[in-house]
Amino acid sequence: MSSAVVTAVDVVDPQLREAMLACWTDVSNAGGAVGFVPPVTRDVVAPVLDALLARAAQGRERVVVLRVDGELAGWAVISLSVSPLRRHWATVLRVQVRPDRQGQGLGRVLMTGVHAAARDCGLEMLHLTVRGGYGLERFYEGLGYREFGRMPGAIRLGSGDDREEVHLFVRL
Repeated sequence: MSSAVVTAVDVVDPQLREAMLACWTDVSNAGGAVGFVPPVTRDVVAPVLDALLARAAQGRERVVVLRVDGELAGWAVISLSVSPLRRHWATVLRVQVRPDRQGQGLGRVLMTGVHAAARDCGLEMLHLTVRGGYGLERFYEGLGYREFGRMPGAIRLGSGDDREEVHLFVRL
């Protein structure tokens, strides 16, 4: 495999923002369960990305990027809690690898980097949810996550297409 590097970034410059926007749009349109239903345009994704980046600039979220040979190959977000009772854990959001880079083990590389970034923040546990019907639970279970609940019909992809939201966690 090429040189893969995962880092938590404090500043998302316009070039990285553009790469993240392209990735999120492409992953969504390839059927990825990252918050949208295809087809989706960059104009739809951009305001959601910008809101995420605003929270990151406020220190409420950490952006973790995966680069292969210097080029963005994927990214995820660690969403920190504002509650003093929950500062020892966080929620992982928007885990994604560009469609042309999938199948190379980069999802595991990205999540290993997310775990390292979470530890660097002093976190002890991570939570995430997956969209039922995609089999994503198996991927995360392979990384040590355990399921602790399912919410039937929590995600509506379209009329008559409701999916479970599956909750998982891992102790770091």
